[in-house]
Amino acid sequence: MSDSRDDDPQDDEGDLTRKQRREQARTQRRELEQAEAASAVRRTRLTRLGIVVAVVVAAIVVILLATGGGSKKGIPKTAQAKTQAVSEVTSLVGGIPQNGKVLGNPKAPVTLQYFGDLECPICKEFTLGALPSILRQWVRSGKLKIEYRALETATREPEVFKTQQVAALAAGKQNKMWDFLELFYHEQGEEDSGYVTESYLQALARQVPGLNLPQWTSDRNDPALATEVTGDTEAANNAGFTGTPSFEIGKTGELHPFTPGTYTEPGPYNAQIEKLLKS
Repeated sequence: MSDSRDDDPQDDEGDLTRKQRREQARTQRRELEQAEAASAVRRTRLTRLGIVVAVVVAAIVVILLATGGGSKKGIPKTAQAKTQAVSEVTSLVGGIPQNGKVLGNPKAPVTLQYFGDLECPICKEFTLGALPSILRQWVRSGKLKIEYRALETATREPEVFKTQQVAALAAGKQNKMWDFLELFYHEQGEEDSGYVTESYLQALARQVPGLNLPQWTSDRNDPALATEVTGDTEAANNAGFTGTPSFEIGKTGELHPFTPGTYTEPGPYNAQIEKLLKS
């Protein structure tokens, strides 16, 4: 008599089900192994890409530092660059009479008031653009004097604005304010980068030829200088000025707002000065 279990279809079905489960398990393992292998390849590629990116970024940083890209600090890094900046400023204002914040002959028939913010990049455009020609043609000849006045527009922190302007006015007590101003604009850092610190102002003062540093440091504590900054702001508000640079020009003692339309070309300034001298 045969064993009825050998012909039981349920056993075959059970064996088939077990085989299917084993096959499914093998298939899942293969898929998992393939997925892990693909993931490893991706990780390797990402790691290599990250290394390449890091190398490129490091190279860019090195290039920026080598080419002066660290302009946020303002003050030049090398002695040669510092010497060049001082030389450029000296060629602009050296030998021109200074009295406080006024540059030029005190008896000049025409006065230009220049309202500026030392951190204003547009003021830098004027300083490097139109101003040098105006200085050569009109200020050196004694026909024009320029008075620098403070108006906060670009400097983010009011205390920083006051501190940097008082530092300039303190240099003015030694008739060196325009040297300080010009160096500041020539070495102006990136706007809103926080480059104006005490060390920046000290380094700037050390570059001003002939400036007595102990006296300059002491004069910065004179409360009259902070009051002068406030007075400049009030004068700008009374004139309706909201931006820098802003100008007033006229026969000395009779100034009126002046909109040149350009900060890089001296033409409109020359025309207005000539008009005033002929009137």
